[in-house]
Amino acid sequence: TVFRWGNYLDLTLEMSPLPGGQDGSCGNFNGDPADDTTQAIFERIGARVTKDDLLFNHFAQISFTREEQDMLRNRCSAERLVEGELKCRQELATSAPIAEVNACVFDRCFGMDEHALQTAKTFT
Repeated sequence: TVFRWGNYLDLTLEMSPLPGGQDGSCGNFNGDPADDTTQAIFERIGARVTKDDLLFNHFAQISFTREEQDMLRNRCSAERLVEGELKCRQELATSAPIAEVNACVFDRCFGMDEHALQTAKTFT
């Protein structure tokens, strides 16, 4: 099932477990929903999909708006901001553009808030 919204998709995926296990944005398929939280998934696999794991042959253009920057500065705790930047710099290539680093940190700070972009748009 696919629901298309203005800035994201809601998907329902059905599949069988892979031999040897699996892990990803939807969880690890071990039957324990407690370890499928956004925070737990970020800790296991990071906040970004690697090039080797892309479903498509290219990355989407990454932008980071002034509103997202304001939200990051005003609503992300200093501890989470520093931790997010350190983890994102480990996950991303050293040549990653600053917009990509900032977007990664934003996801680390607000990834559990499915409407973070909508909230960021209220910053004017």
